[in-house]
Amino acid sequence: MEEGTKEHPWQLKTPPLTSDFTMHKDVKDGKEILVCTVGKTVLHYDYRCLADLHEMLKKHGDWMDLGSADEQKPTKDGTVEAWGRSETNPVGGWYGLKKGLRGRFGMYVPPLMEKLGFAEVTHEAKGNQIRAK
Repeated sequence: MEEGTKEHPWQLKTPPLTSDFTMHKDVKDGKEILVCTVGKTVLHYDYRCLADLHEMLKKHGDWMDLGSADEQKPTKDGTVEAWGRSETNPVGGWYGLKKGLRGRFGMYVPPLMEKLGFAEVTHEAKGNQIRAK
């Protein structure tokens, strides 16, 4: 059975390894998306974020802070979270697709990048980082 489907989602843990969540690929309004389920909360991210983030990390060439933050909170410059909502990224803004739940890109996308073999992620209590493989 193929992993990453609604019937067989990827089983993941947040970078500090404190919480479980799932992700799977789906299509909404003709667009490929990632569906991230954390408890009862469901977030959507543009599926192309995986390739775009991998490419950016390869160009960056070193470890990068994750910097996870809710949509309503500011991000720290130079983090994956800041890049995931920057007007200078390949989509020109948010990879998160559900208004009000567009943040936490730096918390939920990096573990999938690691699972898929695109990146390494640190697993400390705070201040986690990612780099491309």
